[in-house]
Amino acid sequence: MNVLVFDIETIPDLDGGRKIYDLDGLNDKDTASALLNLRRQENGTEFLRLHLHRIVAISVVLRSTQGIKVWSLGDEDSSEKELIERFFDGIERFTPNLVSWNGGGFDLPVLHYRALKHGVQARRYWDTGNEDSSFKWNNYLSRYHQRHLDLMDVLAMYNGRANAPLDQIATLLGFPGKMGMSGAKVFDAFQDGDIKGIRDYCETDVLNTWLVYLRFLLMRGDLDTVGYEQELSLLKDYLAEEGLPHFQSFLEAWQKGS
Repeated sequence: MNVLVFDIETIPDLDGGRKIYDLDGLNDKDTASALLNLRRQENGTEFLRLHLHRIVAISVVLRSTQGIKVWSLGDEDSSEKELIERFFDGIERFTPNLVSWNGGGFDLPVLHYRALKHGVQARRYWDTGNEDSSFKWNNYLSRYHQRHLDLMDVLAMYNGRANAPLDQIATLLGFPGKMGMSGAKVFDAFQDGDIKGIRDYCETDVLNTWLVYLRFLLMRGDLDTVGYEQELSLLKDYLAEEGLPHFQSFLEAWQKGS
């Protein structure tokens, strides 16, 4: 079974905000400030409602019988629509098991709204048994099914009061955690034109998620100690062979935390 760990990075949807709140005439900086202020007045937080998040990066770890691979979908010039199409096309073609951290609470709802906006089809993803009867009992949409495993949700026993940040859990387990950026800094990086930095950061997030997932499989008994160590070695070898600077930094931080 192919396993696809995924994570998205987003910025405020300025064009959508202008339409919804009648902010025509404001530049990007003022529009962003207005959206954040409106949200703060609404409920005391600047975290925008999910339909006003624009996706600027989707990164994945794919573990298949061919090995392991880590990358960001599309390229630095890809439109939001293309990123979303590539994500759902992968599900259409390979039907992987999805793994995320808070994917049920954030990443997938954002992908739903943005796919709706751009008219992106995702027939396989939305199937609940009408086309493939096996999807009636195991699909991507039902909270307690296995085709999408939201690690944060499962570990918290579906209790929001028990939720934990990925960064802290990864660090607790001896993995690198956040490196060089955080979600709060993505919009600044985007405004500076640093799309590559955003994509690199997103890739380190999915690496942390994959490592936490491996520990979860060990705890659950799906991996024994030997299998677990083999998976860690496989990833270390892959990152070293790729030789990318952010992979090297991840390996060094991993070594220090071990």
